[in-house]
Amino acid sequence: MFRVRNLSMAFVISIGALTLTSGGAGAAAASKTFTYDTYTQVMTAWDPATEYSNEILAMQQMYETLTRYDATTKQVTPLLATSWKSSNGGKTWTFTLRHGATFHDGRPVNAAAAKAAIDRTIKLNQGAAYIWGPVKSIAAPSAYTLVFNLKYAAPLDLISSSDYGAYIYDTQAAGTADLAKWFAAGHEAGSGPYQLQNYAAGKEVEITLKAFAKYWGGWSGSHYKQVVFRVTPTASTAAQLVQSGQVSFVEQMTPQLFNSLKGQSGLQTTSTASWQNLFALFNTSYGPMSNSNFRKAVASAIDYKGLLAALKGAGVRTPGIVPKGLIGYDPTLPQYRLNLTAAKKFLKASGYSGKHPVLNLTYTQGDNNEQIASLLMQSELAPLGITVKVHALQWTAQWAEAQSKTLSARQDITLMYWWPDYADPYSWFVNLFQTEKSPFFNLAYYSNKTLDAQINRVEQVLAVDKAKGAALYSTMQKTLYNDAPAVTLLTENYQRVLIAGIKGYVDNPAYPSVVFTYNLTP
Repeated sequence: MFRVRNLSMAFVISIGALTLTSGGAGAAAASKTFTYDTYTQVMTAWDPATEYSNEILAMQQMYETLTRYDATTKQVTPLLATSWKSSNGGKTWTFTLRHGATFHDGRPVNAAAAKAAIDRTIKLNQGAAYIWGPVKSIAAPSAYTLVFNLKYAAPLDLISSSDYGAYIYDTQAAGTADLAKWFAAGHEAGSGPYQLQNYAAGKEVEITLKAFAKYWGGWSGSHYKQVVFRVTPTASTAAQLVQSGQVSFVEQMTPQLFNSLKGQSGLQTTSTASWQNLFALFNTSYGPMSNSNFRKAVASAIDYKGLLAALKGAGVRTPGIVPKGLIGYDPTLPQYRLNLTAAKKFLKASGYSGKHPVLNLTYTQGDNNEQIASLLMQSELAPLGITVKVHALQWTAQWAEAQSKTLSARQDITLMYWWPDYADPYSWFVNLFQTEKSPFFNLAYYSNKTLDAQINRVEQVLAVDKAKGAALYSTMQKTLYNDAPAVTLLTENYQRVLIAGIKGYVDNPAYPSVVFTYNLTP
């Protein structure tokens, strides 16, 4: 999981070779420790104002936002704020904060603390800080009243539910020390139900959280009192761990393994449509991919249906880039399909026909879906005389290569997931396709002044006229189709495996791969 599966038989894991037993699952279900099994490291940064990657898995346990989005009801629900209202045509928002909430260091979560946190996030202007773009000023007229004055109308109740950049944290937690350095040393300053107990960078058991005794929600009834994040890069090992009860939840495994575990005693499986799509981002700034006809040739040579078939239910195809369930989704949008005749035509127009270009493709090591997609693209482009060299890298290494200042050192194709920061499509456009001086997440290095202008105004249009805003999002997606800086390979269906005793699990696509452990019953 970063913004950060026809499959080669050499890749398919032999189910029969696994020795899987389920005798320990019942014991794990009765445990007060919830062990989350993921395939790659969780923490790459610790500052809640700037983190923007896998940290979400742990930070949503330690930190809270003013509101939370319920994808089932499609409603914004209370969290640190108990109520809110807008006035002045949506340009003034007043939030009433919860009484009795405290940070893990004991300081109260009040309006002054919330203002300080959001002000700092805006000032640092990193990660998802752009979500506060509409904010002109913030006031705390009383201990539990927070007032936002906006530059233009915006759905601040929805924005404040963002999975990144909206955390309320104690800006005084470091005392006289530098707060950014304090966070970077592996500290947290949240108000969530769990607080940091231990962090072991690079270890299999990476993070251990413990129950925050003074959590405002209380601990009556049955709750998990400890949350552990365990890193297991190999899917077969993850399957063994969940069957033996050594882990409670597996974030991802191969389609073959997932299907083999359905209906097994001691386990439960879930499959949920997500808002997380997998991109192949093309290097528009250097090499063959800087040629739009060459990009279209590659896009037309991919067997998207074959990829979905190999995934066996782990993904679906989305027209455009906005998944179903969000405004901006448009089933009438054009999309690339396997068409070798068109691919050869585009290749000839690009001037690369017969020149045997070599492309470097990177994907995140340990991600089964990305590995399958990579191998398929490698085999599908070979008949066109295009050689694809596939490189599996840890996300930090993959991202570093993509951000290299040396153009020739960057990859030609990056496989990367994206999902919204809140229940709105803006995140895809502002992060992946708006012009950047230095690459951050626009790893296609794409620049289009007309699209930039549309990105800068679409949310303001949407705030006053949803139909016009949705139409503008469709227009923007057509531009991306015509320029082909990237293709959406698939939108994931989240396929999870849990031990049977866990009750209350719900996959919320607004918070990708997050398990709100406090809401579970062991």
